[in-house]
Amino acid sequence: MNKDTIEGQWKQLSGKAKAVWGDITDDELTRINGNAQQLAGLVQERYGRTREEAEREVKEFFDKNR
Repeated sequence: MNKDTIEGQWKQLSGKAKAVWGDITDDELTRINGNAQQLAGLVQERYGRTREEAEREVKEFFDKNR
């Protein structure tokens, strides 16, 4: 999914992201504005994932919610 598409759909996707990663706050989701790298960093931090695991989770999330 290209970056412009993600940012354009982020308001809708952020609700789904909140359902998947409930420990990430609404403010944080708003601030990252669909940036996959920032989201992966938050997933890694909050859930104790490795960088690779977090990046894979985020990629799968975006691929599933195209």
